[in-house]
Amino acid sequence: MTVADTRIEVAVEKRLGETRVAASFVAERGVTALFGPSGIGKTSILDMVAGLSRPDAGRIAVDGEIWFDAATGADLPPEARRVGYVFQDRRLFPHLDVRANLLFGRHRADAAAFDRVVALLGLERLLDRWPRRLSGGEAQRVAIGRALLSEPKLLLLDEPLSHLDRPRAAEILDLVARLRDELALPILYVTHEPAEIERLAARRIDL
Repeated sequence: MTVADTRIEVAVEKRLGETRVAASFVAERGVTALFGPSGIGKTSILDMVAGLSRPDAGRIAVDGEIWFDAATGADLPPEARRVGYVFQDRRLFPHLDVRANLLFGRHRADAAAFDRVVALLGLERLLDRWPRRLSGGEAQRVAIGRALLSEPKLLLLDEPLSHLDRPRAAEILDLVARLRDELALPILYVTHEPAEIERLAARRIDL
């Protein structure tokens, strides 16, 4: 599962209570890490890129297509942005098994793409399980699979190792490295751990 190389340009700012959240960067193929302490606004930047939160000022463009521009009023809705977002809490549907959770994210009826993602993430033996029967690492892999099946132009990972024990965290970090190497897909990766950035050889944006 590959897509053409994508260039993301982000220059945004937003006031959240007493906090001013701001970032300006360019992301391309590979991992771009948004780094900083908790509460600095890393997740808010992802939400703005995804269209879930509207910046007060700035511009977001992907391959020259304007997703947001405060100067012109342009604001593409989230469903038109083709972003694969993996939230901290994974947000799997508890009433759907793993197969149905994955299919919910599918952008189009493409059985081959489904099989490729299942194989890439090692989900074959989990397809008939319910989310409550998954370990933290398994649930995270399913959430990543659902995001990939939406055929995104970019992947947003919001602290994907949070709430995982050390072995499961190492497993997911290895998986992100594989996605970096095998997919021509930009990944915006939120973390407050320098070791994760070093492992991924990521470009680092300090917030």
